[in-house]
Amino acid sequence: MTENNFPKCRLCGNPLEHTFVDLGMQPLCESYISENQLNKMEPFYPLHTYVCDKCFLVQLEEYVCPEDIFTEYAYFSSYSDAWLQHAKNYVNMITEKLNLKGDSQVIEVASNDGYLLQYFVEKKIPVLGIEPAANVAKVAVSKGVPTNVEFFNLKTAEKLVSEKKQADLLIGNNVLAQVPNLNEFVESMKIALKPHGVINMEFPHLLKLIDENQFDTIYHEHFSYFSLISVEKLFANHNLTIYHVEELSTHGGSLRIYACNSNDKSKPLDPSVKNLRDLELSEGLSGLKKYFTFAEKVKETKRNFLSFLIDQKGKRKSIVGYGAPGKGNTMLNYCGIRTDFIDFTVDRNPYKQGKYLPGTHIPILNPEKIRQVKPDYVLILPWNIKEEIISQLSYISEWGGKFVVPIPEVKQFSADGTEI
Repeated sequence: MTENNFPKCRLCGNPLEHTFVDLGMQPLCESYISENQLNKMEPFYPLHTYVCDKCFLVQLEEYVCPEDIFTEYAYFSSYSDAWLQHAKNYVNMITEKLNLKGDSQVIEVASNDGYLLQYFVEKKIPVLGIEPAANVAKVAVSKGVPTNVEFFNLKTAEKLVSEKKQADLLIGNNVLAQVPNLNEFVESMKIALKPHGVINMEFPHLLKLIDENQFDTIYHEHFSYFSLISVEKLFANHNLTIYHVEELSTHGGSLRIYACNSNDKSKPLDPSVKNLRDLELSEGLSGLKKYFTFAEKVKETKRNFLSFLIDQKGKRKSIVGYGAPGKGNTMLNYCGIRTDFIDFTVDRNPYKQGKYLPGTHIPILNPEKIRQVKPDYVLILPWNIKEEIISQLSYISEWGGKFVVPIPEVKQFSADGTEI
């Protein structure tokens, strides 16, 4: 392949010559299948990630535009109790930290079903959600969260300026990965921010993804995967400075960045930024060798997971899934796991119940089905909230049921959460 034929880095335009990991051909992970679609053609796209040898952004090519993915969306944040608590804790913290009041303006990009902004509403702090999925935004509005149904871009940001609605706090949790045009998006955030405003963004940390083998968090809906090193370069392109960073446990290990206009001298640089940057450098995130170790770990996980499933099915053990998250669909499709191994999965989200997982066509049922069939194993697909799920399903102890998680490696747990 010549240099002209390589895909280009969406951050710096450099040719992408280096593979990070290739997870084969896969469907869109949030495109759940209805019964009348089971015998129809389903589109698959390459799930092939690259690493840029200039800015070290890990990324996928854009095969499907965001409008085709997010205009109607199956993910509702409020179905995770742990995520709601995370949101509530954040709102309490940031309200005090930034001294937000009734004359402040909070804006959240990709505000989903109002899972977070509802807690600002409770404090009588003005909010605005911007959410492209009309079906999800409708739920937010029903909670009293004002929500514009649109994608966030330069046009949206300029409209906010004309309406005098620039943000004191501009939030973008788990959205940066879902943006193909990164530079336009961050420039739009700069425009929508007051001169002394703060941008808060959360996203999974690439270092954790590599070190803990979290390959199932890679899917077509996520175009990019960030380290602090790469995201600092992105924000610096738009005269925005990351002045503070926090490491979070969410999604298997995330970063929360605090950014401001680079000429805002009221926000001194916190040591946390240098400390994390130095850690990433010491771990090799500014060189290709670290990235090249990942693909073989992924293959080994696949072999071990399949060995476990084959062994248990050979013993006539029954296995069902819990959850229908995007990460689970990456895992199941990469490993080629269908109803020959997993009888069904369950999900609390009624929007998904009665449908089938993309690619594997495993049925999605109501969680009560687990109590009815009494499986030997419950495979926890959203392993990042496994403690919450184990607590909810502790009743499987009644018949000696066990839990299993596949990431970072196959592990079994008893009904009380003890690793076996």
